[in-house]
Parts: sequence; C-alpha cells; structure tokens
Amino acid sequence: MEIKLFDSELKIMDVLWKEGDLTAKELTGILKEQVGWNKNTTYTVIKKCIDKGAIERLEPNFVCRAVLPKEQVQEQEATELINKVFDGSADLLFASLLNRKNLSQEEIDRLKQFVNNLK
Repeated sequence: MEIKLFDSELKIMDVLWKEGDLTAKELTGILKEQVGWNKNTTYTVIKKCIDKGAIERLEPNFVCRAVLPKEQVQEQEATELINKVFDGSADLLFASLLNRKNLSQEEIDRLKQFVNNLK
C-alpha cells in the first residue's frame, strides 16, 4: 500500500522515527521548537497522518506511533523523484548527483561496494 505524505506530514514522521512513540503533546513541543508550529497546526497534521494510516493513535494520553517504516517512505519518495524528474531513469539521477559533488575516496568506495552488492 502506497501512502503519499506531504512535507508537513514527513516532519511528524521524522520525529517519530527518531524518537519512537510520543504523545501528541510531546510532538507539539518538539515541532514548536524545530519548525515553530503551534498546537493546532501540529494536531491537524497528526490527524492527517492518522487518517492516511501513517500513524496510529494509542490511548491513554494520545500516544502517536509511526506505522510506516522510514525505509518504505524513502523508497516511495526516491521512486517518485526518479519518475518525476529523471523520466524513470535511476542512472540519470545518480549521474546528476555524482556530477554535482566532489566525492571523497571513502564515498566512492562505498558507492562501488553498493553497486557490487546489487549483482
């Protein structure tokens, strides 16, 4: 099942992935500090995530738990980027990334190892 998350929803998910289960009140405090959201904004975005099935609400105390694993969302977002910007071509994405940055030898070695493991 693919769930499309918007940037605001990804902010909530990112906190839950990093911190684990949190109450809505704890999420509100963290997001107020990180991005300046007020309580109403945070609760609205939490509700959207619950409605989409990305978060489940546990009682007591309105505890929020991420249902979607981070890796699944990363894979969906990467696929969407490749399809939208690079005409479905992963090699064009990688060429673009590699041409924009001077990679260290360590980064090059990790990329080579990654590619070799795909075989």
